Amino acid sequence: MRRVDLLIHHADQLVTCAAPQGAKRGSAMADVGIIPDGAVAVDDGQIVAVGPSKQICAEYTARRQIDVYGHAVCPGLVDAHTHVVYAGDRVEEFEQRLRGQTYLEILEAGGGILTTVRATRAASLDELVISAKMRLDTMLALGTTTAEVKTGYALDVAGELKMLAAIATLAGAGDDHAHPVDLVPTFLGAHAIPPEYRHCPDDYLDEVIEHMLPAVRTWYHASPFICRKVPLFCDVFCEKGAFDLRQSERVLQAALALGMPVKIHADEFNSLGGVALAVQLGAVSADHLDVTSSEEIAQLAASTTVGVLLPAVNFHLGNAHFAPARAMIDAGVAIALATDLNPGSAPCPSLPLVMAIACRYQKLQPAEALNACTINAAQALGMGDRIGSIEVGKQADLLILKQPDYRHLMYQFGVNPVAEVIKRGQTVL
Repeated sequence: MRRVDLLIHHADQLVTCAAPQGAKRGSAMADVGIIPDGAVAVDDGQIVAVGPSKQICAEYTARRQIDVYGHAVCPGLVDAHTHVVYAGDRVEEFEQRLRGQTYLEILEAGGGILTTVRATRAASLDELVISAKMRLDTMLALGTTTAEVKTGYALDVAGELKMLAAIATLAGAGDDHAHPVDLVPTFLGAHAIPPEYRHCPDDYLDEVIEHMLPAVRTWYHASPFICRKVPLFCDVFCEKGAFDLRQSERVLQAALALGMPVKIHADEFNSLGGVALAVQLGAVSADHLDVTSSEEIAQLAASTTVGVLLPAVNFHLGNAHFAPARAMIDAGVAIALATDLNPGSAPCPSLPLVMAIACRYQKLQPAEALNACTINAAQALGMGDRIGSIEVGKQADLLILKQPDYRHLMYQFGVNPVAEVIKRGQTVL
């Protein structure tokens, strides 16, 4: 009998979300790989066995055992799109929208993202780290064990590097702020046009391409992420009031030339061709997709690009129109769900709430929602080979749920459905 570090057994449902072939699509989205009365063995932070409790308990003994009878166990949730590092808030803007102003109207008047830019530029590195840590604490308690984190709230070289430094500090770059949630950095220097470049946006793009991207690439090669084989992505906001298709392509092509994988914010309010560009460039993901056409849905379905949907944005903005998730799944698009946690359009740290919204307003089945927040979200970060499912050889990031049926993750809302969070085989909450 093999001795391991941890044995979790007698789960009413061991929900594996197993996907040995990569991202789930179509009918595979409806299968979360449930093992009744399931067990998982963990050693040195990795999953070494998965199966029925009778089998696994006969083959393994452990230094620590957890009998989870009466509970479901599922993979740690993966948040594939966040802006968790920022300063300040946008409560005033919330009231403006309640009075009828739109997101784009507020942005064009110098508010929106630019409000957060001013606050983030003024904040110290320590202030950014401390505020982001509090948000990550909440995300962890709600089941998120890996999160992508974007820059894009400084829009100058020094400020963008400060944001990256905050992300690295939270990821454990040699001090006391290391957080249990694994972080994946994304450079989003092309998030908005800064005030000083308002009348010459192409000059700002020159700054992004000629100075920011090389500086960011140099930073990455000295960061803890490269040693851990965690990618650094480049993203761009392709939208009216931000960057058009030509400008977006300039940024992404420059990033690819430097060896950086790319993502794109596309089709949030207006369809400018960003999805087709993402497919053409082999982007790892295209995010938002609220107004994506049937033609571009077909292009996504035929590609490896994951469609990351952000329903908390629509909910927060009071928008009744959501991304056509049902049509995307039926067409064969690999979709993921994410919070888009940010101070303006989605002050939401909760992937369970995102799943609840997606089931009710985008007609996802519970299994589809969970796959979209686990294995497909991991694929949207280029990390599907190590996280996002309960499979042998993967990192032991696991949730013990309060209920015996995983569907309570989406069925209930306004409560925390997570009883215990296990990260790399260790209980962290």
